[in-house]
Amino acid sequence: MATPELAVTSRTMRALERIIAAKGIHLSPDCALPEREEPGDPQWHREARAQYALGRWQTATPTRFCGAEATLPQVVAWADRALADPLSAGTLLLTGTTGTGKTHEAYGALRHIAAGGPERYEVIAVNSADMYGRLRPTHVIGASEAELRRLSRVQFLFVDDFGTSKVSEWTEETTYRLINHRYNHCLPTILTSNLPARNQNGPDLADFVGDRVASRLAEMVTALVPMVGQDRRRPERSAA
Repeated sequence: MATPELAVTSRTMRALERIIAAKGIHLSPDCALPEREEPGDPQWHREARAQYALGRWQTATPTRFCGAEATLPQVVAWADRALADPLSAGTLLLTGTTGTGKTHEAYGALRHIAAGGPERYEVIAVNSADMYGRLRPTHVIGASEAELRRLSRVQFLFVDDFGTSKVSEWTEETTYRLINHRYNHCLPTILTSNLPARNQNGPDLADFVGDRVASRLAEMVTALVPMVGQDRRRPERSAA
């Protein structure tokens, strides 16, 4: 609903337009009275949605990454798809060694989506070690199942350092339940991993997730972005 101040402004503008027209004065496009953005204007609504979504993004983002922006073309393209049609976005998988900027790009992708003013914006961002810690059974009956449902159903899920936890029957089954739900319901997901997606000469992501999850990820991943370079967290040392 428009505020009284905006409503008065709009009525005044329309009155001026009627007076000008009655005098037979025709304004050129360059001299036309400016339209003020207000509720009911599509651009106003998009900016309002963006402001709300960016607030939720900021709440989900650690302080260190509050300035994150997506810079890689593949990451920006995935974020644009997720904004336009979340159900067709699939999964963004960023791989590479420690410190190559995977987490920064992931938070940047989520920020890019929020800034676009989506109709709906729900996001959970979690490190895999913390995620499995929350999912382990506790003395609180049903708590771990409730957390798994929350992670499985949220609109946008970002799991950082995917594949670094110790492999066990429990982690494999829990990962399967999480990924399988998001696969079945076509929910956009972001994963970062120090492990390569495929590696014939060493361990890869499939070794951690198991064949069932690997098969689903093969179809879910619509953007695979290998990242290379030096560890950005370590200062370069000059040669002696």
